[in-house]
Amino acid sequence: MNDSTSERRRFQRIAFDAATELLQGERRWNAKLHDLSLKGLLVHCPQDWQQADGALPFLARVRLADDAVLEMEVELTRTQGDLLGFVCRHIDIESISHLRRLVELNLGDESLLERELAALGEQ
Repeated sequence: MNDSTSERRRFQRIAFDAATELLQGERRWNAKLHDLSLKGLLVHCPQDWQQADGALPFLARVRLADDAVLEMEVELTRTQGDLLGFVCRHIDIESISHLRRLVELNLGDESLLERELAALGEQ
C-alpha cells in the first residue's frame, strides 16, 4: 500500500476468519473472508463465482459465532486478483453492534473506534 492509499484509508481492516455467504437474488456463494471494517468487507473470490448483476445489491452474511451473525447490504466496488471488495450500503442495528464490538476488541483503543465511527458518520 502506498502512502496516499494509507492516508485515504479511514477504517481499520480487521483480519477475521468466519464463514461468509454472499447472496444476490437467487444466487448464493460461500466465500472466505479476508477482512472487514466498519465500511465493508473483502473476500476471496468463490470458485463458482460468475459475474454478478450490477443492478442487484448483495447481502453479505458473516457468522461471527453460533449466536452472532453480521448481515449487511453491500455493493461490489472492486476486484483485485482473487479478492472482491464490497462497501456496506446498509446494516441493521444488531449487526453494527456486533461489528462495533469486533472492531473495538481489535483496535484496543476506544478513541480510535470513536474516530472511525465519526468518519463513518461523515460519509
